[in-house]
Amino acid sequence: METLYNKVQQALDSIRPYLEADGGNVEVIEITPDQTLKIELKGACKTCNMSHMTMKSGIEETIRRAVPEIKQIVSVNN
Repeated sequence: METLYNKVQQALDSIRPYLEADGGNVEVIEITPDQTLKIELKGACKTCNMSHMTMKSGIEETIRRAVPEIKQIVSVNN
């Protein structure tokens, strides 16, 4: 059986090339027992003024579609 962590990583891997193309990345920090995913934006994504949009329309949307078990997604950068 595929773990929740692996499902999240696969979802992130599907968008990681786009983040890397702009000099950024994303890292899973923790998945809490209440299904909250904590991530950290890395590299250029950390300081980009569009990071909020990247987080909302890119990362969150991808994870919600691929891993509906995740209840909340939080960026530790904010």
